[in-house]
Amino acid sequence: MSEQTEQTLSGVVIVGAGMAGVQTAVALREQGFTGRVTLLGAEPHQPYDRPPLSKAVLLGKAEDSAFDVDFEGLGIELRLGTEVTGLRAADHELDTEAGPVPYEVLVLATGARPLTLPGTGGVPGVHLLRTLDDAARLRPVLAAAPATVVVGAGWIGAEFATAARGAGCEVTVVEAADRVLAGALPAEVAAPMARWYAQAGAELITGARVAGIEEGRVLLADGRALPAGAVVVGIGARPATGWLAGTGVELGPDGSVTADAHLRTSLPGVYAVGDCASFPSARYGARLLVHHWDNALQGPRTVAANILAGQPAQAYDPVPYFWSEQFGRFVQYAGHHDGADTLLWRGDPDGPAWSVCWLREGALVAVLAVGRPRDLAQGRKLIETGAVLDPARAGDPAVPLKSATA
Repeated sequence: MSEQTEQTLSGVVIVGAGMAGVQTAVALREQGFTGRVTLLGAEPHQPYDRPPLSKAVLLGKAEDSAFDVDFEGLGIELRLGTEVTGLRAADHELDTEAGPVPYEVLVLATGARPLTLPGTGGVPGVHLLRTLDDAARLRPVLAAAPATVVVGAGWIGAEFATAARGAGCEVTVVEAADRVLAGALPAEVAAPMARWYAQAGAELITGARVAGIEEGRVLLADGRALPAGAVVVGIGARPATGWLAGTGVELGPDGSVTADAHLRTSLPGVYAVGDCASFPSARYGARLLVHHWDNALQGPRTVAANILAGQPAQAYDPVPYFWSEQFGRFVQYAGHHDGADTLLWRGDPDGPAWSVCWLREGALVAVLAVGRPRDLAQGRKLIETGAVLDPARAGDPAVPLKSATA
């Protein structure tokens, strides 16, 4: 940190006390910032990690998932139960229910909100799984092992179905698209993953739209009625940025804050990071919106470095990474692919362990690994270096990926 920045910058306010917000505050301290750091969290709980909610917390195997961070020791002012409702850039102030909060530098880390089904608000037995309170409400429901309908066969839907089966519930998963993970993976890769549902004792219904939910049942558009002692909706999330409309912070069509390569917003002195922000990737030639834990862990280090430098010091262009635990399988993905990339199988998709690689002009751009963590670790490094692979060797699961370069 430069002496000039230390003298002129006295305070940073961070909106959002999830992973991205907490890690931004920690990174500022780790990188030497000694000014005031204020972290605003809308929830009343001590900041916590979200991935365990659909696993240990939901099944009662952990009491909570609070971050192991000594906020007081780090000199981070934590204001919980403080929802931010507006931003007045001309005044350098945030509006909250507790009154205005001034800022010098502002970091937006508000995360994402789950999408809901229209007309289901207030219907008994309908649940979302995004917050600690959601998990607390669902845990006793699962313990009673009711017939459960999960709406959505994406990553979250699969994880919740896994937890519900683990709790002894009868589970039916309803997906409007014609396959699982329709927004993330091509049909040929999703097909073997769809078979995991039946193997785990869960019924999967694809190509079915939910027409309505009544107490005790889910109504499908084709006239079927599914009994449901509990309904969990997992149909995706949208950046929690509605409160930024009209503030001068540029938002994209997907609702994300359109940050630049240095995670700066369209307003001077305002940064955005994590699930609420998209960023341009030179690596992939596209703007990416990454709703995954690793992005909320890595981005804050870049934000902190750029705040402390007082200028764009670092560009943010990671190899996106995430994992999912579902139906007894550990699924990992690194990179970013599109429909034009060449798909390459490694192993039998009906077996316990296999991988898929995506190549663009011969270079590895993404890898999906099911029970093959070494493929993921080696593939991630190859993506970072832009390595070109020999398709014949890369397609042989007996050949380590790192040895399959052309």
